[in-house]
Amino acid sequence: MWAEDEHDAVARKFYNPQMDHHTVAAVSITGTCLDVLGSLYLAYDLLGGQHGPLRLLTRAVTYSLVFGIGYALGLGLFFGLTAGIATGITLAIEFNRAARGLNHHSLPWEGLFSAIRGFGYGAGLYRILGIRYAIAFGILVTIGQVFAYSRGMRPAIDYVADRRPRLSRRQFWGTVFRTLGFMATALACSFFAHHVDHVWWFAVRVGLVIGVVTGVGTTVNPYIEYYADNLPERRLGVFGIGLILCGFALQSFQYWLALFDAHLS
Repeated sequence: MWAEDEHDAVARKFYNPQMDHHTVAAVSITGTCLDVLGSLYLAYDLLGGQHGPLRLLTRAVTYSLVFGIGYALGLGLFFGLTAGIATGITLAIEFNRAARGLNHHSLPWEGLFSAIRGFGYGAGLYRILGIRYAIAFGILVTIGQVFAYSRGMRPAIDYVADRRPRLSRRQFWGTVFRTLGFMATALACSFFAHHVDHVWWFAVRVGLVIGVVTGVGTTVNPYIEYYADNLPERRLGVFGIGLILCGFALQSFQYWLALFDAHLS
C-alpha cells in the first residue's frame, strides 16, 4: 500500500509539474522587453540611423545579456535578470561616452551608476536571503564602487574598440580587487545582516561569480564596442527580428504551462 501511494505521488508530480509563479512572471516580462527591443531595431532609420540612440541600446542589450547570463549561471535566474540589466544599462552609458572621446562622468553621476548596480545586486539576493541582507549588500557594494571610482578605477579604463579581445594589466587587477571586495561584502552581510549556511562558501561563490563574469565581460569589451559602432543596417534588422521571435516564445511560455496543466506554486 505504501509503495502504491508513493508511486501515485511521483506520478502526480510528473504529470502535474509545479513552477513558481514569480519565475513565470519574470519570463513573460523578459519576453515583452525583447519584443520592444526588437521593434526598436526594426525602426533603425526612424530612430536616426547610425547617429541615433541605437548605439546606446545595442550596448545596453549586449552587456545585459553577457552579464545576465553569467550571473544567472552562477547565482540563479532572478539574480542574473536584476544584476544583468542594472550592469548592462550603466555600462552602456559609460562606454557610449568613452566611444565618443569624452571624459568620464563626474563623481556624482558615477555614484548614481554605482547605486543602480548596487540595487540590482541587492534585489537579486532578496529572494534568497531576505530584505535586510539585500539592503546591506546593496549599500556596501555602492560604497565600494564609489571608492573605486574616486581612485580612478572605472569600467571604461583603458577603453579601446577592436575586433580582438583584450585585458590590460590595470583591468586584470581591477577584476581581482572586485572579486575580493564582493567576497568581503558577502561575508560582512552574512555576519551582521542575516545568518547564512556555509558562510565562507557562499562568500567565495558570490565573489568568484561576479569576478569571473566581470573578467570575461572586460575581456570581450573591445569586441562588443567595435561591433556596436560598425554593425550594418541589415544585420541590425535581422537582430531585431530575432529578438521579437525570442520575445514571442517567452511570452507564450505561460500558455504552454496552461496547455500541459502545469501547476504554479
